[in-house]
Amino acid sequence: MADDMKETKILEIAKREKVQFVQIQFMDLLGFVKTVTIPTTKLERALDEGVVFDGSSVVGYATIEESDMRAHPVPETFRVFPWTSGDLKTAGIVCNVYDSKGSRFTGDPRYVLELVMKRAREMGYVPHTGPEYEFFLFKLDGTGRPTNVPSDSGRYFEQLPMDAGEAVRKKVSLYANEMGFDAEASHHEVAPGQHEIDLRYADAMTSADRVMALKHAIRTVALELGLHATFMPKPVFGVNGSGMHVHQSLITPHGENAFYEPTAKWELSPLMLHYLAGILTYARETCAVLASWVNSYKRLVPGYEAPVYICWANKNRSAMVRIPQGRGMSTRMEVRNPDPAGNPYLQYAAMIAAGLAGIERKLEPPEPMETDIYALTAADRRKLGIASLPGNLEEALNEFERSELMRETMGAHVFTHVLYLKRQEWDEYRTRVTDYEVEKFLPIL
Repeated sequence: MADDMKETKILEIAKREKVQFVQIQFMDLLGFVKTVTIPTTKLERALDEGVVFDGSSVVGYATIEESDMRAHPVPETFRVFPWTSGDLKTAGIVCNVYDSKGSRFTGDPRYVLELVMKRAREMGYVPHTGPEYEFFLFKLDGTGRPTNVPSDSGRYFEQLPMDAGEAVRKKVSLYANEMGFDAEASHHEVAPGQHEIDLRYADAMTSADRVMALKHAIRTVALELGLHATFMPKPVFGVNGSGMHVHQSLITPHGENAFYEPTAKWELSPLMLHYLAGILTYARETCAVLASWVNSYKRLVPGYEAPVYICWANKNRSAMVRIPQGRGMSTRMEVRNPDPAGNPYLQYAAMIAAGLAGIERKLEPPEPMETDIYALTAADRRKLGIASLPGNLEEALNEFERSELMRETMGAHVFTHVLYLKRQEWDEYRTRVTDYEVEKFLPIL
């Protein structure tokens, strides 16, 4: 009955807002949004029966022999896209994917996160996440193709005269709020052409759904203003890369923050410290999901404010996990190695699973590292027991493949296909001859 009421409300909104089309949305394993567009006249049927699509055409989904799949809309994710109007007024709705037998498809990234959320609820908690979403804006050339020329020459928090980049941030923030996402802040980042939009925390599933819509909004608004938005972690040599710092906490059924304990050291509960220890203990095993592209590891290097070393701190921003100052309901940890090019459902699932494993095993974190870790020598770090994140995608995949936690969390389908797709990517990358090699070695070798 509740779903019938939600469906009726959706149909009423679509009629009132004069929506002409609805995008049926889901995500492939690599993090690319897939859509089937239907006219609003077919929305009621889609809500009741789902929409059939060819799963063999979606990366990491199915083979030709078992290609018929069905996308069933999730009513609470229905959103009218504020950037559309008139005859092209469009809404989007996120879907759960089912196989040809009518069962939940285990290769659906949203299902992977759903199972982790279920496990957390069985333990008595609802994981909440809030992303800081970074991206670059580049100019287009005369043919409309993206260049690597930044849209501005600004720096961190800099206030510039109103330009297209500033307009993109502001319009996307307005649109996000119109869709109910609560964009808390936006600002210019460290590198020229680099920007950040922060979304308020929500339960992890809602947060991941919002990230999917946010990427679409950023790309669309940028293009409307003559720019190309990219979530590539390190598109420019010599400047900071783009991350997706994820703030996270566990909320009890009574609405209390389980990470806060006013009488404890740092006012952090033992449960939070166990969760934190899990994030750190499994950091190398989860890294192939949190930083999932060969380019991700061009960002995770010393000198550009990205985390390289596995440790935590209350104030030190060179640590992989930082504890922001807020307490009470604001008590949270900020995990800093994910990037915006990944699949948010799998990224959230990996982090939450690691944290929950820390709670179950009652793991204890080391002492916080409040000094600049980049300034320490390798010997100093070894003495302090500070390990490093994987240095490249191959190293990360080897850790991922050995991880029982990731095998269990991702499920056999996703685990196997991620390894296959990403090893293929690594092989393609490592056999390429780069401009750097040609410029440096051709004249002398």
